[in-house]
Amino acid sequence: MALILNIDSSMQESSVSLARNGSMLQHLTNSSQRDHAAFLHVAVKDLLAGSGIAAADLDAVAVTSGPGSYTGLRVGFAAAKGLSYALRKPLISISTTEVMAESVRTLHPGGDLYCPMIDARRNEVFTAAYDGQLNEVTPPHAVIVNETSFIFSPNFLQVYFFGNGAWKWAPFANKERNFFPETGNVITAMASLSHVFFHEKKFADINYSVPLYGKEFYTT
Repeated sequence: MALILNIDSSMQESSVSLARNGSMLQHLTNSSQRDHAAFLHVAVKDLLAGSGIAAADLDAVAVTSGPGSYTGLRVGFAAAKGLSYALRKPLISISTTEVMAESVRTLHPGGDLYCPMIDARRNEVFTAAYDGQLNEVTPPHAVIVNETSFIFSPNFLQVYFFGNGAWKWAPFANKERNFFPETGNVITAMASLSHVFFHEKKFADINYSVPLYGKEFYTT
């Protein structure tokens, strides 16, 4: 049995959710990026109170590590690390791109590659690539999008591109092999992944773990 508090403030919408054994119990969201800092701590308090769960009963605290909004990542990491330290519970850090990939893989299983794309302004995106078992093929990084940015091996017949930066690649995409689905439910995906990380004991170091900003100048 694992009861995990999940925090995500890496994108436009932030969320706090409670999940037991990988299944989401309750969640709260905030769609105003500038209000993430004010939202998170109040949301955690309200979520626990509304669920009748004491903070001490949590088994771990999970947070998305980026890439994404510079300010949002700092806010989320500070909240998660503070709770983890105060409660003496393990900290789980999961890349935003992996959560996005899991959300699409759940809806579209059987793909060869899953490539989340987060708008990094101008003609750049934060991206990564994961295979059908969610193994990391290409780690999260920033890319300037042009006609040769995402040319994969011919062995990859089904490649999914998604996220708010995917439109930048669409004009150059191979229409027979590249697909552009909507991103799935990232809150549910994070609940599932944090459960896996917990049981595999893939915990982050509270003292030394930092967000993956992607590039230092992406601020909001």
